Amino acid sequence: MGRTGHGGENARAGLGISALVLGVLGLVLAVGAVAWLRAAYGVSTLAGDSMRPTYTRGTGIVWERVDGGEVRRGDVVVFTPPASYGIGAPLVKRVIGVGGDRVRCCTAVGSREGVSVNGKPVEEPYVYGGDADGVHRAYDVTVPQGRLFLLGDYRADSPDSRFHLDEQSGTVSESAVLGRVTDDRTVPALGVTAALLGGVLVLVSVGLGIGFLVVRRREAAPVPAMPWPAPPMGG
Repeated sequence: MGRTGHGGENARAGLGISALVLGVLGLVLAVGAVAWLRAAYGVSTLAGDSMRPTYTRGTGIVWERVDGGEVRRGDVVVFTPPASYGIGAPLVKRVIGVGGDRVRCCTAVGSREGVSVNGKPVEEPYVYGGDADGVHRAYDVTVPQGRLFLLGDYRADSPDSRFHLDEQSGTVSESAVLGRVTDDRTVPALGVTAALLGGVLVLVSVGLGIGFLVVRRREAAPVPAMPWPAPPMGG
């Protein structure tokens, strides 16, 4: 029968408890972080150039999942396009007008023509080449409540609200919005770090668990019998 001192028993128990605690903590942290990231954020890769120069083809973007009613003018959103777009994948465009806004193009702004919202010219430093018009397609729409008027930053090469004016004035329902693009990666990076840390803790717990099993097996190993009888001891 194997024998062990109190020190060995305490060490073995410590290994087992540590493995259990770290394993549970790691699983909770990893699973919780991944679930939160999936619920709060999405990632996409741009397949076109309609958002140049802000985002170019092949750029990976991070977007926070928000209700369409939370977005504001100037926000860049990811949305599911209406069937009239003939595109089955989500698109990325900039919000120019929200419910109740009157959006017009084109209004003279200095030596250039630009977009106006509610009678005020919109400063758009983000548009490609400074061309806020792009296709010389005039429009004057009032955005219905609960809908958004969306344009790409590369106005000469962007399928957007301008080309669907006969359908709800070219607007998109707020419910079609999947999320708002964010350039601040701090919060999602913390989530990823938490998930990785949880994975590390799980791996450490596995190592400790293996150590616990090895120690227990060694302590439980039987003492081999002597191959010859021991002579009686003299008194």
